[in-house]
Amino acid sequence: MTTIDSTPEMAARIYETSERNLQIVRRRLGRPLTLSEKVLLGHLDDPETAELDAGASYLSLRPDRVVFQDALAQSALLQFAQTERKRVALPTTIHCDHLIQARHDGVRDLREARAENREVYDFLRSAAAKFGIGFWQPGSGIIHQVVLENYAFPGQLIIGTDSHTPNAGGLGACAIGVGGADAVEAIAGMPWELLYPKRIAVYLTGSLCGWAAPKDVILYVAGQLTVSGGTNAIVEYIGPGARSISATGKATITNMGAEVGATTSMFPADPRMARYLEATGRRALVPIIQRYQHLLEPDADVEAMPDKYYDRVIELDLSTLEPHVVGPHSPDRVRPISKLAAEIAGSRSEIIDTVSVALIGSCTNSSYEDMSRAADIAAQGAARGVKAAAQFFVTPGSEQIRATLERDGQAGMLTEAGGVVLANACGPCIGQWRREDAEKPNTIVTSFNRNFPRRNDGRAGTMNFIASPEVVTAFALAGRLSFNPLRDELIGGDGKAFRLDAPKPAPDVPANGFAHGAELYVSPPSDGSGVALEIRPDSERLQLLSPWAAWDGQDFAHMPVLIKTKGKTTTDHISPAGVWIRYRGHLDKFSDNMFMGAVNAFDNEVGRVRNVLTGKTEPVSRVARTYLTKGLRWVAVGDWNYGEGSSREHAALSPRFLGGAAVIARSFARIHETNLKKQGLLALTFADPNDYDRVREDDRISLVGLQSLASGKLVECMLEHADGTRDSIRLKHSYGEAQIAWFRAGSALNAMRETSGQGVAAA
Repeated sequence: MTTIDSTPEMAARIYETSERNLQIVRRRLGRPLTLSEKVLLGHLDDPETAELDAGASYLSLRPDRVVFQDALAQSALLQFAQTERKRVALPTTIHCDHLIQARHDGVRDLREARAENREVYDFLRSAAAKFGIGFWQPGSGIIHQVVLENYAFPGQLIIGTDSHTPNAGGLGACAIGVGGADAVEAIAGMPWELLYPKRIAVYLTGSLCGWAAPKDVILYVAGQLTVSGGTNAIVEYIGPGARSISATGKATITNMGAEVGATTSMFPADPRMARYLEATGRRALVPIIQRYQHLLEPDADVEAMPDKYYDRVIELDLSTLEPHVVGPHSPDRVRPISKLAAEIAGSRSEIIDTVSVALIGSCTNSSYEDMSRAADIAAQGAARGVKAAAQFFVTPGSEQIRATLERDGQAGMLTEAGGVVLANACGPCIGQWRREDAEKPNTIVTSFNRNFPRRNDGRAGTMNFIASPEVVTAFALAGRLSFNPLRDELIGGDGKAFRLDAPKPAPDVPANGFAHGAELYVSPPSDGSGVALEIRPDSERLQLLSPWAAWDGQDFAHMPVLIKTKGKTTTDHISPAGVWIRYRGHLDKFSDNMFMGAVNAFDNEVGRVRNVLTGKTEPVSRVARTYLTKGLRWVAVGDWNYGEGSSREHAALSPRFLGGAAVIARSFARIHETNLKKQGLLALTFADPNDYDRVREDDRISLVGLQSLASGKLVECMLEHADGTRDSIRLKHSYGEAQIAWFRAGSALNAMRETSGQGVAAA
């Protein structure tokens, strides 16, 4: 299969630049460096003048690669078209994986998706050709698996418009999920800005054995860090145990680092990575990597004394790790499998034991090793006359994986046990699942990465539990969540009880190499200047974007509270996907879903708020549109870790489009906070988190003194209550001077235009 820009020459250029930059950084810091510092600081735009205060400074970086999934690529490329750049400034690819809905089976679903989404695919293909972007057609696979197979290698800095971009950390890349505006700036040739992350080490010893899998490593870590414990930090997996895990196993671990809020997660370069690079046609990279190994691992003193160089160290002996299961509704609700049955049987438990559907695969867990171990469990059951007692779906991560599993027999073993192979796409993992059954509360088990309510099938009553593919397969055979394959028995077709053996050790790469399957990559022409973007004037799927109005220089006064959200408010709650994903390229239509899944703190109703002008309770987006037509800016108020989850840029685009001026929360998730800033919204936090409770439904909020907005300076906020009383509170923010310029210009894209001499009209 064709790859581009993943060459020894490219790697050598990256390493040579990093070497030069790190000489300056080492002189300035005067201490040993961790792995993430080497890769990030090696990509500094100006290492001599950059401020280097972890957790406080903003780094100006030069990424090596940008990757887009098809849902966010639409709005991102519509924004890129506004820059009037002729061609992307660095290697870039688009991956068509998000729009394929799971309905029947992979062949039929892909055929229907190509027909239904033809308009979007034609636009993306035209944009790719016009701007010099590689185009991976629908069916080629999930963005993160395709990147791992074709582009990732140790020491790269990759940014991608999906929160699970850190999957490439399994091959030692520093791969970071971003919103579309970040990616647009990078492909336009601008430096990319990132808050200098703090550092967390997971020090691994021993090696996995029995039923324990790489998945269990990250499930354990999620329990230690929680969904926000990694915010603005990079998690580095170091120690002798790190070298015992396959490259694809490492990718599973780094992929799910998004669930703890981490900026990214990484492993040092090692022979297991070299083995995978060789198997995926990149053997020529290996000697270059070995030559620069010192850039691709922590300094010796760092690994010897991690407590001295990391902000937090978690120690884990892999030899003692047992399988873990997380859920429902949050990826940090963790317990070892040995404790799950007792929890389900507990008098206060609301967990439904019967498993309705089991799903394995996805970008997180569809490697050759994963599927071989799951197939071994399925084959053990089939040999004793036991097939899946629940619906059983298998999602290959790429066409390469699908073709190899077909050739080597694992696909047949899984289908013989009752599995249905879906398309090489995200599918149920991101809510692209036309599920016909189970309107009532039910339990599903997956090897996916995220399990928020409504995430997979759009139904609040579905409880999603996450485990390794082999454990999920065992749950499928048993049909119940309380089944512990390490100790419990199944009843075979002959009526005799038997116990599943631990899955056989599986190779991380196939002995006969990977089968490539269909060729689905399209290279861009050398000159795309004559290509026109394909957008129909009457399109319901695509809408050209106009620049946001610049800030008018006035304080935001007397703003109504559109919504005050309560509890977990993820980007899925703010901007649901599912059926709405078809409108990602049409901001007006897509914005009708804004805050559809958010819980209103004043009455616990979901997706509905009181219109303070009419007194009526209506869907949030309808109320926002009313305020917009009346010329009223509005503010949203959020709880802790507001905006966790997906990198979904529309969770910032829709509030901006419908008249939002600011979001005030107790705290923010990293990507969403940046997305708000990029679109010219004020992202503010309560200096006293208890002030969240002071905000009333019928308040008018004023943000005062915005002319003097400055880095580190509190913002004055006035709460004007309907009874005539007032509360004055203080708000914090994390804006640097460049980000304040985004706000004043109306957006980061506007600010970029201003630097190139194109003006923006004020509101």
